[in-house]
Amino acid sequence: MTSLDPAALAQTIDHTLLAADASREQIATLCAEAREHGFYSVCVNSSQVPFAAQRLAGSAVKVCAVVGFPLGAGLSAAKASETTLTIAAGAQEVDMVLNIGWLKDGLYTDVRDDIAAVLKACGKVPLKVILETCLLDEAQKVRACEICRELGVAFVKTSTGFSRSGATLEDVALMRRVVGPDIGVKASGGVRDVATAKAMIEAGATRLGTSSGIAIVTGSHAGTGY
Repeated sequence: MTSLDPAALAQTIDHTLLAADASREQIATLCAEAREHGFYSVCVNSSQVPFAAQRLAGSAVKVCAVVGFPLGAGLSAAKASETTLTIAAGAQEVDMVLNIGWLKDGLYTDVRDDIAAVLKACGKVPLKVILETCLLDEAQKVRACEICRELGVAFVKTSTGFSRSGATLEDVALMRRVVGPDIGVKASGGVRDVATAKAMIEAGATRLGTSSGIAIVTGSHAGTGY
């Protein structure tokens, strides 16, 4: 088991609140918790970015926004536009959902173009690509990771946390093998305690998306959630 101390572990965590009914008060609490515990970022829906950026001004905590979330099935131009707008509003990282239906249909050029449109809109802002691994077979996971590797995105990410299941050790290890050492792997969905967090890192994850970050860095009990 990896021996990361709490401060180092905190720097792997995107402290996440993506619920449709998330209130400003909850986002403010999320940001305060991220400051207190030294999390790498907060991860929020794009409409929450301006408020989160305001609350985190002057801190080291970054603002990460999801795009095309949670289905990934919108027009590529809409995803790219949302990306441009959310970066202008203060997002410092972007997590996009690829077009899962296109991937499952074998429309790999379309999948590549969809990701490339968002990557171009990101400019120098790191892009994470969410595969939604629970909906894919192994060959589809491999092809998605190959496309992401060829495009040079910053991260591949397992899950939205809104589908059938979240990250698994097997998927994290597979993604790491395919993308190699130079692209990040983000495990998200179901990472709720320190043992799971450390296991995901041992399997190859370099970032964790979770709403249970406090429980992970303090070793306390976490309930259900992202």
